[in-house]
Amino acid sequence: MDLGSVSAAAVAAERPVAPRERWYVLGMLTAVYALNIADRFSISTLIEPIRAELHLSDSGIAFLTGSALAVFYVTVGIPVAALADRANRRNILAVALAAWSAMTALCGLAQNRLQLTLARFGVGIGEAGGTPPSTSIIADNFPPARRPLALTVFALGTCLGAWLGSSVAATAAERSGWRAAFLVLGIPGVALALIVWLTVPEPRRGRLDSASAAGAASTLGQTLRYIARQRSAVHLLVGGAVATFWSWGLMWWTPAFLQRSHHLSVGEAGRMLGTMHLVAGTGSTLLAGWLMARRAAADPRYVSRLLGWVTALTTVPSLILYAVGSERAAMVLLWIFVPAVYFYIGPILGLLQNVVPAHMRATTCAVLLFLANIANLLLAPQLIGALSDWFASSFGAGTESLRWALLLLAPTGFWAAWHIWTSGRTIREDAARAS
Repeated sequence: MDLGSVSAAAVAAERPVAPRERWYVLGMLTAVYALNIADRFSISTLIEPIRAELHLSDSGIAFLTGSALAVFYVTVGIPVAALADRANRRNILAVALAAWSAMTALCGLAQNRLQLTLARFGVGIGEAGGTPPSTSIIADNFPPARRPLALTVFALGTCLGAWLGSSVAATAAERSGWRAAFLVLGIPGVALALIVWLTVPEPRRGRLDSASAAGAASTLGQTLRYIARQRSAVHLLVGGAVATFWSWGLMWWTPAFLQRSHHLSVGEAGRMLGTMHLVAGTGSTLLAGWLMARRAAADPRYVSRLLGWVTALTTVPSLILYAVGSERAAMVLLWIFVPAVYFYIGPILGLLQNVVPAHMRATTCAVLLFLANIANLLLAPQLIGALSDWFASSFGAGTESLRWALLLLAPTGFWAAWHIWTSGRTIREDAARAS
C-alpha cells in the first residue's frame, strides 16, 4: 500500500487518541448540547409573556412552544441520524448548530404567531442534527467502559443549557422583552458552529470497538430490527422516553406554575429555576459521573438498577411539589426534584451506546430522541395544556387548573423506573452481542 496515497485525515483517524484531544472534543460537544437545551428552556421560561401578548390558551401556547418544534425535530431526526451513521458527523453537527441558532435568533424578530411558529419549525429542523452525531463522535473517542462516564459529562450541557434558558433568558426578557432572550441565545451559536467545524476532528467510526462492531453501515430497518432483539435496548428506550415525559414534561410548565400559583414574576421564576438547574443539576450530573467512574459501574446491571431506584424515589417529591400550597415548601421540593431530572440522562445514553454496534449508534440515539421528544415536547406540553384548559372551563379551577394538570402527570415516574430497572436483566448479554 502506498502511504503517500493515504490522506492526512485517515492517518489522524488511525492514531491513538490523546487524552487532551478526547476531552477537548467532549467539552466542545457539551457546549453545543448546552445551546440545544437553552433554546427549549428559554421558550418554556417565556410561556407566560408570550401567551399574554399573543392572546393564547394553554393548549395554544403548548403547540407554539412545544409541538411546533417537535413536529420537525422528531420527523427529521432519524433520517439525519441515519446520515450521521454514514457521513461526516462533525460537518452535520456544525451545519445543524448554525441552522438552529440562526432560527432561534429569528424567533426574536417574530412579530406575530405565524412568524414565531415558522421560526420554531426551523429550530426543530436544525436541532434534529445535534445530539445523534455528538453521541456517536463521543463513543469513538472513549472506550466502552468509559462511555457512561463520558456521556454523563456530556449531559452537563443539559444543566448549563437549562441555566442559560431559564436565568439568562428571564433576565433578558425582564429588561428588554421576551424577543431579546432569543437574540441573546441564538447569535453566539453561529460562532460556535464555525469553531466546531474548524477544530473538532472526525474520528474513524468504531475505532475503539472490536472489528465486528465496527462493520459496514446499516439501514434504518436493520437498526430497528436489531434493537427489537435487544431486550435491554427496548427497555432503555421506553424507560428513557417515559422518564422525559415525567421529568421534562413537568419542568416544561413549572415556570408558568410558579408564576400563576405562587405569584412570581417571569424574572423571579426564571432566575430561581436557573440557579437550581445550574447548581443542583450540575451536582447531580457530577454525582452520576462519579458513580459511573467507580469500578462497580463496569457492570451495566449496577448502572441500570441504580437509575431505576433513583427515578422511583424522586417521583415521590415530584408528586408532593405540585400539591403543596406553600411557596417555601415548593422551593424545597424543587431542590430535590430538579437534580433527578439530570441524573439518568448521561448513563442511559452510555448504556445504549454499548448495546448496539458502532455503525448503529447515531441512529439508536435518534430513536431515543424521537421517542423522548414525542413524549416531552409533543405529548406532555399539549396534554397538560389541554387538561389545564379543561379544569379551568369545566371545574372552575381558575389559575389553579395548571396545578391539577401537573399532578396527573407526576406519577408516571414510577413507570419509567420499572423499565430502567428491568433493562438490567439482559443488559450484559446484549452488550456482549453488540461488541
